[in-house]
Amino acid sequence: MKLLTGTSKGLVIYEQQSESWELESIHFQGFPVSMLYIDERTDTWWIGLAHRHWGQKLHYSQDQGKSWEIVPTPSYAGYDYRPGKKVPLKKIWVMAHAGKDKPGGLWLGTEPGGLFYSSDNGKNFQLVESLWNHPSRLNDMQWFGAGKDYPFIHSIIVDPTDSQHVYIGVSCAGVFETQDGGETWHPKNNGLQAAYLPNPNAEVGHDPHILLMCETNTHIIWQQNHCGIYRTNNGGKQWHNVSGADGFPDYGFCLAIAEDGDTAWVIPAESDEKRIPKDLALTVCQTKDGGKSWHQQGEGLPKPPVFEIVLRQSFVRKNNVLAFGTNNGNLYLSENNGNNWKSITKHLTGVNCIILN
Repeated sequence: MKLLTGTSKGLVIYEQQSESWELESIHFQGFPVSMLYIDERTDTWWIGLAHRHWGQKLHYSQDQGKSWEIVPTPSYAGYDYRPGKKVPLKKIWVMAHAGKDKPGGLWLGTEPGGLFYSSDNGKNFQLVESLWNHPSRLNDMQWFGAGKDYPFIHSIIVDPTDSQHVYIGVSCAGVFETQDGGETWHPKNNGLQAAYLPNPNAEVGHDPHILLMCETNTHIIWQQNHCGIYRTNNGGKQWHNVSGADGFPDYGFCLAIAEDGDTAWVIPAESDEKRIPKDLALTVCQTKDGGKSWHQQGEGLPKPPVFEIVLRQSFVRKNNVLAFGTNNGNLYLSENNGNNWKSITKHLTGVNCIILN
């Protein structure tokens, strides 16, 4: 198994070797990695780079990083963010394949809030105009930046049982769903609370930090939201706050879930103003009953005070392995679903995204 770690200074890859994880290779040294994705259909590796001078770049590898090719970057040329206001591609956030029945199909989520689609394995991307022109974004102006100037699409979920059925997560706007392959989109935010809005129950304007779908029951979706941890068991028709009671911290960015739909892990943080660990304790919290109860899993993690947090795409699970990287460049891993943790390295720069492969 390999652990791909996208940092603010390059892609760092570790490989499992019997009892330890060893450094395998480093790619794109010195350049910020904004996105990592592995297309399970072809084992193609994708990486988004955020060059401070040259802007966004998109590369792929078909030999697990031995060589890389570049494809044209998606463009907003010809489109206005608002009537009369142009804005370039600010960041590549997330990629997902479009289904096994669409071998060339790829979805790409970006900032400033545009979703792109490619039908030729990424050689060309087109802006999905049906979402870009959605009234809630274009006319009602209910999409806005969350700690940034512009909204961004950070989560794309393609229903494995129906490739026409797709969910996206937008910060800030909320969850949107299409059941016709992107021809039409509808908000799915009933039950969410946006405490920062004049109307906390608004249809659009929510801030999901990440969305994950259960592999064995596609009606179950989890999200770590700006205002709590939420779960739906009916495909987003109704969301339920499962943050826990008695002062359990409901703020955070990252999330991991298991195949049973009831087991999940979060790494709590202290408020959007502070963005530090709760009580300065870096800890993982697990539920096994769909959020009815939570318990901490901190064995092996550093003792307080700790001032680092984990970003939305920097926590991942595969089989019984959990791994996360922090904004201070520390990388931790558990091989028993979080019961014990060990440090892989303490010498990276900020970790933006990770993948277990």
